[in-house]
Amino acid sequence: VLPVVHRGRRSAVVRRADGSRRSRASRSVVSSPPRGPPLSRGLMSGMQIRPFSHADTEAVVALWHQVGITRPWNDPYRDIERKMTVQPELFLVGTRRDEVVASAMSGFDGHRGWLYYFAVAPQCQGQRLGTAMLAEVERLLVERGCPKLNVQVRSGNEALIERYAQWGYAPDGATGVGKRLIADGDG
Repeated sequence: VLPVVHRGRRSAVVRRADGSRRSRASRSVVSSPPRGPPLSRGLMSGMQIRPFSHADTEAVVALWHQVGITRPWNDPYRDIERKMTVQPELFLVGTRRDEVVASAMSGFDGHRGWLYYFAVAPQCQGQRLGTAMLAEVERLLVERGCPKLNVQVRSGNEALIERYAQWGYAPDGATGVGKRLIADGDG
């Protein structure tokens, strides 16, 4: 018997031999989570989410420039090279008709998860692609035992903070500080 919360109610659920679940309280059938390769689940958006490939490099860097998340002191090519040496499976791209339209670079250090280079092409914003990408990042991190995902938002970007609030994120009272250990570029 598995405890499950439905619409704020807690009820006992019995798993059937065919994988479906039945609520003891209502006797209704609750379908199992989707099966199959997690990164190829069909999305209503028509976007496919998959791990980054080196062949995506130019399209991803162009996306980052397009949405304005690159900075002179962070060489995006070096950031990609570094990411490909540590948990490359947590660097995701979203594609439509083989065109990169979204990205999410995440990682888990054993204590917290982090999200970087989270971007959706401007012409695709408002179509829930960011929601789909973030859900996949969260799923992959939870699968690794990650208890909390941290996201850094640049000062003054109130619109993005509001967007994260819609996804259930809130300021946690911490102030991010940093120190450049390896210089990438100007700045």
